[in-house]
Amino acid sequence: MSDTSSDQLSTKQEKPKAVVIYSGGMDSYTILNKAKTEGYDLYALTFDYGQKHDKEIEFASNACKELEINHKIIDITAINQLLQSSSLTSDIEIPEGHYESASMKSTVVPNRNMILLSLAIGYAVDIGANKVFYGAHSGDHAIYPDCRPDFVHAMNKVAKLANYEPVDIVTPYLNSDKSEILADGLKMGLDYGKSWTCYNGREKACGKCGSCVERLEAFEINKTTDPLAYEAL
Repeated sequence: MSDTSSDQLSTKQEKPKAVVIYSGGMDSYTILNKAKTEGYDLYALTFDYGQKHDKEIEFASNACKELEINHKIIDITAINQLLQSSSLTSDIEIPEGHYESASMKSTVVPNRNMILLSLAIGYAVDIGANKVFYGAHSGDHAIYPDCRPDFVHAMNKVAKLANYEPVDIVTPYLNSDKSEILADGLKMGLDYGKSWTCYNGREKACGKCGSCVERLEAFEINKTTDPLAYEAL
């Protein structure tokens, strides 16, 4: 093996490993690409927990293939029978409107991020990664308790105590809103037509659920057009 090949192999082996909780949505798509540009050897985890919007899983798979990122889709749908109070995992109708509306609380999946983070941390320890990235951001703070800074900081403490190997939970956009996340992604030249945000898993995004409303608002603030196809608004 030539010296050049040896150097390239050494560089590849020295890349730090990181796990990304990757839903296939706009926020995690930005984080996935951000972590990749920072030089991590990435291992993406996508969870199927029985969500109605499982179309996001297809988008996650396609993006990871294109970016040549290690990707696992983990079937945890068995927990769905324990989480029927959420409109994302039951027959309850998904509400329309902005995230700040009280009706959006029906989209809270009890303890979801603690469950997903616990699995991701275990995976990180197993493969020798010391970081887990996930997409908590300030736009979710009003409705989702498990996206708030207090939760993230507490989970970070737990992640350092739960195993012999400490793991850092990394939330690059914890104090940013969706428009700021989008602005960062646009600077990276990302194509958001490769992400799925809508809580309805139909052929096109509905444009009316809280997730769509917030996404469209972010594009409007950034004075650009969302490339994703929407139903008539």
